[in-house]
Amino acid sequence: MKPDTKLNYLEFATLDINASKCFFTQVFNWYFTDYGDSYAAFFAGEAGLDGGFFALDPGQQYSPGSHVLPVFYSADLTETQQKVIQAGGVITRPVFTFPGGRRFHFREPGGNELAVWSERLE
Repeated sequence: MKPDTKLNYLEFATLDINASKCFFTQVFNWYFTDYGDSYAAFFAGEAGLDGGFFALDPGQQYSPGSHVLPVFYSADLTETQQKVIQAGGVITRPVFTFPGGRRFHFREPGGNELAVWSERLE
C-alpha cells in the first residue's frame, strides 16, 4: 500500500506529448506508458516520483509552469474530500475514474489546484 495522504504523483501539461517524451527520455532516461493519445505516464524508478504528461486541449491557454498538477494519494478518497471541503477547499473536478483508480481535483484557499487519487475500492 502507498503511504496515505502523501504527495506521490505530478502531472505536467504539454503542447506536444511526443516531443516531451523524447526530451525526457534523451536527457533523463525516463520511460513512458501511453494511455491513449493525450496522456503518458512516467515512473519513480527513473524520475524519483511517478507522474505524467497530459496534452492541453486545442485552444487552451498555456503559460509556462501554470499547468503542473500535484497529486496526493489517499486510502480513503471520500474522507479526504470531506477534509478538503471542511478546510475551505473548493472541488474543481468531482470524483471521476481513470485507469488505475478514482480521483478529484480541488483548489486550496491560496488558489493552487491539486488532486487526490485512490485505487478503485469505493
